[in-house]
Amino acid sequence: MTPRPVFSPMRSLLRGIRVTASVAALLLPLSVAAQAPAPVEIVTLAAAQGGGALDLTGSVTAQRRAELSPRVSGLVSRIRADVGDRVRAGEPLLELDDALARLAHQRDQAQLEEARTRVREAERLHAENRSLVDRKFLPETRLLASQAEVDIARAAAGRLEAQLKESAERVSRHRVAAPFDGVIAQRMAELGEWVDTGDGLFELVALSPLRIDVQMPQERFADVRPGTPVTVLPDALPGTRLTGRIGARVPVGDAVARTFLVRILVEDPDERIVPGMSAHVRFELADAAPGVSVPRDALVRSVDGQAEVWLAAASDDGKAVARKRSVVAGRSLGDRVAIESGLAPGDRIIVRGNERLRDGQPLRVVAER
Repeated sequence: MTPRPVFSPMRSLLRGIRVTASVAALLLPLSVAAQAPAPVEIVTLAAAQGGGALDLTGSVTAQRRAELSPRVSGLVSRIRADVGDRVRAGEPLLELDDALARLAHQRDQAQLEEARTRVREAERLHAENRSLVDRKFLPETRLLASQAEVDIARAAAGRLEAQLKESAERVSRHRVAAPFDGVIAQRMAELGEWVDTGDGLFELVALSPLRIDVQMPQERFADVRPGTPVTVLPDALPGTRLTGRIGARVPVGDAVARTFLVRILVEDPDERIVPGMSAHVRFELADAAPGVSVPRDALVRSVDGQAEVWLAAASDDGKAVARKRSVVAGRSLGDRVAIESGLAPGDRIIVRGNERLRDGQPLRVVAER
């Protein structure tokens, strides 16, 4: 008689786990293949330039920007400029009601004319007294008294001359003029509005010269000198290259970011760039180490601290798939990181959408530069 097999729940459970694992292993390639392509943005690494270059980003700002205010309080009676207008230094922009100031100025003019008449009369009397004193018709004290009258009249005229200049200045202060060449960026006053001293009326921005402030990493701050060649690449104008120069190096840095301010001055006679635009600033550093660099966003760290990047590689069927690669990261170069080994010019690096990629996952390239 053949013995019946003994039923073992544990043996059945193990057999079921093995079957499940086998099925999962067979289905894994299918699940990877069925994954939806991940949208990514990639950058193709360029070959290292001779001598090395350091690229930093910054915003174009104006060297001269002013909020114009009135020097006296008053009612806005005329507006001569508006937003977008280009104005010259000294050009009137706004007028306040100056009726009372002009009347006071006319009064001072009349008073000054009266005082000058008194001076002429006092001088005439003094001349007559001198003639009479010389002929012994008047005592010497009379001549001294007439000289005092002349001095008093001249002093009064001098006082009124100063008062007339003061009233003329008060009239002129009812005009707001441009202190430098520029463009009106904002107008804050309206016709018929009462304004006080200190109130903002216009925002005036000079379009030339322009400057770009960049934050230089501490590792490269000592390499940048006033004579370092600088090229400005406006982001809004692909292919445009402008020559810049280092205007200032601020040796007081950000203790948190470990960066230092470097101010770049750029001349643009054609006014292709304006304040508010972003631009890349390229410093040609003779002692920069050769090699490639990647945008900081392309670099990821594994749990053990190893630096890694994701590449857009071609699969067997020619489609783009994600491939992980370990690299050796070097010094920080502003918004980029130097790579000492692991990458080469021509590699296509993923800089956006690399947060949750899997090795071999298909890709959908939405932007490439």
